[in-house]
Amino acid sequence: MTPADDSRPRRGSRGPIILVAVVLIAGVVIAAWGITSRAHALASLTRETRESSALAVVVISLSRGSAPEEVSLPGNVQAYTDAAIFARTAGYLNRRYADIGTRVKAGQVLAEIDTPEIDQQLLQARADVASAKANETLARTTAERYQELIKTDSVSRQDLDNASGSYEAKKAAVLSADANVKRLEALERFKVIHAPFAGVITARNTDIGALIGAGAAARELFHVAAIDRLRVSVNVPETYARAARIGTDATVSLQERPGRQFTGRIARTAGSIDPTSRTLLVEIDLDNRSGELMPGAYAEVHFKLPTDASTFRLPVNTLIFRGDGLRVATVTSGTIHMVPITLGRDFGSTVEVVSGLTGTELVVVSPPDSLTDGQAVVVTPADPPKRPQP
Repeated sequence: MTPADDSRPRRGSRGPIILVAVVLIAGVVIAAWGITSRAHALASLTRETRESSALAVVVISLSRGSAPEEVSLPGNVQAYTDAAIFARTAGYLNRRYADIGTRVKAGQVLAEIDTPEIDQQLLQARADVASAKANETLARTTAERYQELIKTDSVSRQDLDNASGSYEAKKAAVLSADANVKRLEALERFKVIHAPFAGVITARNTDIGALIGAGAAARELFHVAAIDRLRVSVNVPETYARAARIGTDATVSLQERPGRQFTGRIARTAGSIDPTSRTLLVEIDLDNRSGELMPGAYAEVHFKLPTDASTFRLPVNTLIFRGDGLRVATVTSGTIHMVPITLGRDFGSTVEVVSGLTGTELVVVSPPDSLTDGQAVVVTPADPPKRPQP
């Protein structure tokens, strides 16, 4: 047998081996494809199951509360300067020069009081001054004479000391009597009652011939109010207290002046919250040279109070009240996060949030009571507002 004949059967024996290898590779590929398809199907089924079981929620983004808010509050119109006039000396009203409604200038005479007792006391005090001065002169002369006599030992040192002491006492008596005269002269000047400032007489509680008391027995004679400039006092609730700053514009309206508005500014504040009413007292100055406004009137005051730009607005149906405090539910990557917040002002359908949020959160609207921190949710779009039918 030749060598060529020996090589043929060896080449023919490789065919089954190749066929087996091809079958094995095809089996491995089919098995891998089957495993991969089953894994994808399982992952898809798991995802669909999770999505179908997750709670669907509606979210909204935050809006900043930087727009000014108009607040209307009741106020009381008051005279810028208001004073009750009392008598400082006792007597009888002799003359009266003013009545209610009288416009007076600063220093103008309002009334005169007849004071017979003070007049007599003043005469007596002046006589006491004259007597004290005479005694002082005699004591000075005696003391000077003793000063000369002591040089020749004509008097004792005790006599000289007595004379010098008497002179000092008489000088003090003159000063006391003179002070009493000045006191009574001051009371005499109070016989004439003057207006302390320019304004209008709003009350008169006496008349000619009436007995005028002083001290504990004094009663109000006149009431003077300066009305060319008025102040409107308003009690601002605590939630608006920090926004009610000095210089903030305000408009004042009155029922007896429909359609008229008077502009002013916050001129001063009490600087502290009244613990009884939980309000801040503020005052607004108004120019009233036209005389349109009257003290004591009720007014409605309108403020445009600026809000803090770092605050946010939320609808009230986003709030969650829990035992551990007020919360809102935010959504991040499909997961619920319970965020504690602090509220500011209440605007009715919305509230002001002053702390707890950064502004980038998505807040859940109308969250269910069963919502918990870390719960998976699915965000759904909010229903578009319905348009009114024509």
